[in-house]
Amino acid sequence: MNKSGLIEALSKRENLTEKKATDVVNLIFKSFTDELKNKGRIEIRGFGSFVARKYDSYMGRNPKTGSNIEVAAKRLPFFKVGKELRESVNSKK
Repeated sequence: MNKSGLIEALSKRENLTEKKATDVVNLIFKSFTDELKNKGRIEIRGFGSFVARKYDSYMGRNPKTGSNIEVAAKRLPFFKVGKELRESVNSKK
């Protein structure tokens, strides 16, 4: 499922206009992004948690030229799956 599929499903299930469903989905995604930018943590019980992990700079290699390049330090989002979601995905229903 992608973002437009999520908007469509929300719109149908909750009998919302597509505009309102889009606003709801965008609000949720923006709130998640803002929380991770501010070094926060998002936890949805039964689903999982999101954090932004910090990675130090390192020496990498340009695959095209083979020359060494320094890769800058960065923060990337990381998702840890919750127990209930993991078990439901692995169930044999």
